[in-house]
Amino acid sequence: MDALHLTTSRHDGTLRVSVAGELDIATTEVFRGHLLALLQEAGRARRPAELVIEVSRLSFIDAAGLGILVSVQNQAVNQHTRLHIEGVPPSMRRLLRITGLDRHLT
Repeated sequence: MDALHLTTSRHDGTLRVSVAGELDIATTEVFRGHLLALLQEAGRARRPAELVIEVSRLSFIDAAGLGILVSVQNQAVNQHTRLHIEGVPPSMRRLLRITGLDRHLT
């Protein structure tokens, strides 16, 4: 089991979080808390902010992890913050396509 690792950077109104490891039922609350804190930060920005979630080093994601992404996407829409997911590995891209989430998250 790979632990979840989150690395955050900020540049010109873009908040970028790189995700590595496994995103599953055991790690979703840490992930959710981190992303919600970044959305709060984006909401306080003087100009429109963007949140980018970079997942190329994500080794596993389950339904709980997908649920967090949907929840955070909904929150971002509600507060008018752009959210993008980048670096989606093939296995996750397939999962997003099967669930129809590829049209909303990438």
